[in-house]
Amino acid sequence: MAMRVSFEVTSGVAQIGLDDGKVNVMSTAMLAAIGAAFDRAENEAEIVVLRSARPGIFSAGFDLKVFASGDAAKSLEMVRAGAELALRLMSFPHPTVGVMEGHAFPMGTFLLLACDVRLGARGPHRMGLNEVAIGIAPPSFAIELARSRLHAAWLSRTATLGEMYEPEEALTAGFLDRVVAPEAIEAALTETIAALRAIHKPSHATAKQRLRQPAMDAMRAAIDRELTMAAYAASNRARSAVARPG
Repeated sequence: MAMRVSFEVTSGVAQIGLDDGKVNVMSTAMLAAIGAAFDRAENEAEIVVLRSARPGIFSAGFDLKVFASGDAAKSLEMVRAGAELALRLMSFPHPTVGVMEGHAFPMGTFLLLACDVRLGARGPHRMGLNEVAIGIAPPSFAIELARSRLHAAWLSRTATLGEMYEPEEALTAGFLDRVVAPEAIEAALTETIAALRAIHKPSHATAKQRLRQPAMDAMRAAIDRELTMAAYAASNRARSAVARPG
């Protein structure tokens, strides 16, 4: 396992920790390491917890340096890897818990949205889809994922206005399921794991598939439609043709 991601199983619970030494940028390598951790978790665990080991940050999102490099192939590879990972988490056979204890910029937010239970610690950190604020339209796979978890008005605000939300607002919007004080996050996680141990796992997997199939179908269609080199190039041309304010 790459050092970017730690993996530990205790009593059937896999703990996947994100730590690239900085801000957990979702590079292609980081996404591959997370995917490899979930491969192990699928075979070795019954419940999965995804959280950051970096204080104050869950993830800074996709690697903006890759976008800025102008290498369309590398940008596409990274975004598609993120989309495929988020889609995989939507149908992951075991219960998943995402823990937000710091900022979660878009790709980090996408991973949290795809988890079954989202816990948040109160604090001055934010999550959401802020792409339009930095000159990028949110990819359709991400909008479809967010549509399946967020309340409609909040989805519109974050997707079209780039709004980011602190934990209490994120709870109201549907990004999170429970928000507690930072010092209570371990107790809340223990309670959540105990509750997940009690459910019938095969029924959980079937119910998840049935509930999320329309969203997953929409995500798959968006990935296949938008995340190809031809579509990516066309999108870049269209964006560059738009006159920017002087």
